[in-house]
Amino acid sequence: MLIRYAHISEPPNGPWEIGHDAPLYVWLYNEGATADRLLGAETTIARSVDIVTGDGDERGPVEVPPEKLVELEEDRPHLLLRGLKEEMRGGDYAWVTLRFERAGEVALQMHAQLPTYVGEDATDTPGLTPPSPGE
Repeated sequence: MLIRYAHISEPPNGPWEIGHDAPLYVWLYNEGATADRLLGAETTIARSVDIVTGDGDERGPVEVPPEKLVELEEDRPHLLLRGLKEEMRGGDYAWVTLRFERAGEVALQMHAQLPTYVGEDATDTPGLTPPSPGE
């Protein structure tokens, strides 16, 4: 199982606070000859990790067919860290263990995406704003 683009969504307006739910996105590619399923995930930084629909409703395992890319992203099925136990800022890391039916458990460190907010007088570089006069 190849795992790509695994990250916690960027905090919307400041850090994810204790008690917040934070989306976790990941791309899965099954290199095997038989289908696998993502059954769930675990982490120490949240009360639970659920697989949800694009609307945020709980759903069951996610099928990962052989030689297919499955993108767990915004507006699609994805993982949701429920009830964060600690504040999480863009750029912070957390260990998350993904649980697959056939591939078993895979632990990896995922980062919270850096915010790409820009001010009205922003530069052309995402996430950067020009310095204030006098800086």
